[in-house]
Amino acid sequence: MRILFITSTRIGDAILSTGLLHHLIRQHPDARVTVACGPAAASLFEAVPGLERLLVLDKMAGSFHWPWLWASCLGRYWNVIVDLRNSPLYYLLPAGQRWKMGSSRGDNDHRVLKLARIMGLEDNPPSPHLWLADADRQKAEKLIPDGPPVLALGPTANWRAKSWRAEHFASLIQVLTAPGGILPGARVAVFGRDDERPGVINLLESIPPEQRIDLVGRVDLPEAFACLRRSNFYVGNDSGLMHLAAASGIPTLGLFGPSLDELYAPWGERAGAVRTPQSFSEIFPENFDHRTSDSLMDGLTVDHVAVAAENLWRRTAEAAQ
Repeated sequence: MRILFITSTRIGDAILSTGLLHHLIRQHPDARVTVACGPAAASLFEAVPGLERLLVLDKMAGSFHWPWLWASCLGRYWNVIVDLRNSPLYYLLPAGQRWKMGSSRGDNDHRVLKLARIMGLEDNPPSPHLWLADADRQKAEKLIPDGPPVLALGPTANWRAKSWRAEHFASLIQVLTAPGGILPGARVAVFGRDDERPGVINLLESIPPEQRIDLVGRVDLPEAFACLRRSNFYVGNDSGLMHLAAASGIPTLGLFGPSLDELYAPWGERAGAVRTPQSFSEIFPENFDHRTSDSLMDGLTVDHVAVAAENLWRRTAEAAQ
């Protein structure tokens, strides 16, 4: 039994697709699995059960990565092909069952529901599911040892316009970890890539050393996932890290402005989103350019986010009773 799973380049979309792969593996626990994805998301699939090959799709001139992938998959019979990239391979490889991503134009459903619909699972959409190696768990135990609760923050995003300002995160920490907050006396774990450190250095320095867990540029995706599983609550911008937090199972609050929360809010019973008072269509300035734009999240106040965090915390606590 062989499964070929072709998934997204972007980290967030790749995470949201993992529910489908988990569903297939549960149906076929002895299957040999090949995953094809972009380099940014590849490490998320290294611990997939039954993984036979992980094919990293580096974009090539002239779209030559597709012929490369076809050659890499040739000579095998695939019992199942799931193609979330609508690649040329869909009809070019011998297979038993085939599923591919359809057109999403005019579709306002969440990405997880769109993915579930591919396989007729929309009545019970499979939630994102990630796998961990023991080494990742062990590193997380060292980075976040047992102790006071942990507030996890994702203060960065892939473009500046989606990023709530660092000073707002600093103020939110004070509210949520105060004696009357949801996590009094909590440690604060800050996540991000190494190249994002200049944008969060003031935030890091604002956190007292005894509270601060600086993970910016110090963990890869599986290690970050393991660290999030040891945290108690997550607040962050719309990003792949937000979806990683939601997949970890901790209460996750996503912050939205110039992106659509109805399509990409964190998924799960313990997840929620809060957005700017301005709608998606209202928020963009004339001649918007995501490469040069400053934050468009200023309409979202610390009070708005603190109330949303408190409501999510209360809701998840009530559901656990």
